[in-house]
Amino acid sequence: MISVEGFGQAEAAAEGAALATWRFQDFKAKEDHKSVPHLELFMDADSAGWQRGLLKADAQNLARNLCDTPANIMTPSAFARAAVEALCPCGVGVEVRDKDWIESKKLNAFLAVAKGSSEPPIFLELGYCGGQQDERPIVLVGKGITYDSGGLCLKKCKQMSEFKGDMAGAAVIVATMKAIASLTLPINVQALIPLCENMPSGMSMKPGDILFAHNGASIQVEDTSNEGRIILADALGYAREAHKPRLMIDVATLSMGMRSALGGAASGVYTNNHDLWREINKAGSITGDRVWRFPLWHHFTKKVTYITNADVTNTGMGPGGSPCRAAAFLKEFVPCGDWVHLDITSCGMECHSADYPYLKMRRMTGRPTRTLIQFLYQIACPPDPKVK
Repeated sequence: MISVEGFGQAEAAAEGAALATWRFQDFKAKEDHKSVPHLELFMDADSAGWQRGLLKADAQNLARNLCDTPANIMTPSAFARAAVEALCPCGVGVEVRDKDWIESKKLNAFLAVAKGSSEPPIFLELGYCGGQQDERPIVLVGKGITYDSGGLCLKKCKQMSEFKGDMAGAAVIVATMKAIASLTLPINVQALIPLCENMPSGMSMKPGDILFAHNGASIQVEDTSNEGRIILADALGYAREAHKPRLMIDVATLSMGMRSALGGAASGVYTNNHDLWREINKAGSITGDRVWRFPLWHHFTKKVTYITNADVTNTGMGPGGSPCRAAAFLKEFVPCGDWVHLDITSCGMECHSADYPYLKMRRMTGRPTRTLIQFLYQIACPPDPKVK
């Protein structure tokens, strides 16, 4: 047991302690397991803050565990089972949609990515109802590529092992759904997670292919390694049609350019609403897991719509600005309404530096789970303007 002093910040103390003591040792021999200590608050009256901190850290640790599990074990179907096991006891509804359902909904771009693998695709729908029954939901969309080889445009071998974590966006959303249900936030949230592998085979999509997304838009594939934005295009279109959300938030590892820009300092944010930016920036400041805003200029839209034989290209005209071009691509599938895009390639996969002592080098981070939880808390429980 470890007693932790809160120093007036019991919630933050709980988060840091629980994140630091986490171990990923599921595949080590039992006799080699290191013990994970029990944590207790020492000489501090804020037990409620301590419990909230433990809950948020446990959520992030769930995301870390999902991302760190090897891709031969964490397949799309295994991820779906893990989501059921984590969320159903909390009261979150989980619908596991199979390939026939995906075909019936005409999620053809998603299917084009999935067909290169022998693992069947799955579409997860998660639902939490904490608000009024007639209240329009917030919809979360997560990229769920459980392994990304790059498809026919293979990634470099040295980098490939990290891409078991290309479903970090999906993992963050599962963890967030568990946390908001445990906190019983007064809010309605739906989450959509397309799950598949991006693999090379005779069935794989090819550079030059034209795909047709759920909304009817045509996509020219220039780089099969940019598959995440393709599956999100279908998920965003389906979300708009099926759930009529008041806000859409997608979370994805979309561009290594984000890592070049920010390192592990922050997640990249794109949004069409200044108020939402202020709220998520505030959430990042509170949790210490920060975000940084990037532009959604028409300049980048032109770079992904310049081609004459399709509506949009999945790479766009370079050089440079790859995260902004990825966001511009997604924006084409969000024609109206409030939207936030979180590109977490910079901080959501393996930890590559010692910037955060509570995270472990070469292990998945689970970021920015706590920031997303805090953001949703601020939306669900806004401060009373009469209280100063």
